[in-house]
Amino acid sequence: MARRERVLSGMRPSGGLHLGNYLGALANWVTLQDDYDCFYFSADWHVLTDRSETRDVPANTIEMAADWLGAGLDPERSTLFIQSWVPEHAELLLLFSMVTPVGWLERVPTYKERIEQQEIVSPSYGLLGYPLLQAADILMYKAAWVPVGVDQVPHVELTREVARRFNNTFGPVFPEPDAKLTQIPKVPGTDGRKMSKSYGNDIELADSEETIRQKVRPMVTDPARKRRTDPGNPEVCPVFDLHRIFTPEPDLTTAATGCRTAGIGCLDCKDILLKHMLPPLGRIRERRQAFAEKPDAIVEVLRDGSRRAQVVARQTMAEVREAVHLSP
Repeated sequence: MARRERVLSGMRPSGGLHLGNYLGALANWVTLQDDYDCFYFSADWHVLTDRSETRDVPANTIEMAADWLGAGLDPERSTLFIQSWVPEHAELLLLFSMVTPVGWLERVPTYKERIEQQEIVSPSYGLLGYPLLQAADILMYKAAWVPVGVDQVPHVELTREVARRFNNTFGPVFPEPDAKLTQIPKVPGTDGRKMSKSYGNDIELADSEETIRQKVRPMVTDPARKRRTDPGNPEVCPVFDLHRIFTPEPDLTTAATGCRTAGIGCLDCKDILLKHMLPPLGRIRERRQAFAEKPDAIVEVLRDGSRRAQVVARQTMAEVREAVHLSP
């Protein structure tokens, strides 16, 4: 039987994941397991590109992995690993840095965006080079597909350029990966802005049912509905963005019609949402909790996955070293 095409993606270990992380990436990772050879990793080296305080990274890694497992990533069907536990990534980054023009890295849109958004006065070499580390992450496993949102497509295109430059310089080692665009739904936070931990407007996968209720019921809605009798517009209501994700017909139409006609109030609308939102999140939370109670088991899953990833990485680096041809 032909080997399945490989998919690779990673997340920075920033702790427990929220609903936006799940709907924007993790749910898709789970689905891809059915048809692809999946490699998913904790991108801990990437943390160092814009911060030096790392004491929380080990605990954050375990929390994130608990969310992965609770959401349905299966260590028997996917290779789950920690980037820094496969040091071959660093060697490949070094070799790529020898053939990659600085201009290629400077033109990646997110480089300037991160400097501006985080007000970084003196950006590090690592921050400039983090797209190249991403390229090493991807090409190490000769991934055919990289699931990304549209904002990350330039990173995949850079990876393709790096593969071409290396292959033209030293010989054909790397296939060029393609972006597998993820249809990321609009996931608003409780204040209507994009869901983010930094905004304090997130719903975490570990949140209890009561906590989710407490976060959803005061959510902002259509500002035109100042009174219960005022009609609203679902198209501008953050709550309705969540309805589109969780609420099936006919309740979806009931909520929309009730809003437009003032037939239901905003709290009624949110109760309809919670009826459909709480059960799937509850199943994830219960599975997640079972894993979170056994952190040593999570570490072993990541250790075993890192060993499996390193087998592939060593094979790739043997080909790379032969192509670069430095050693006698």
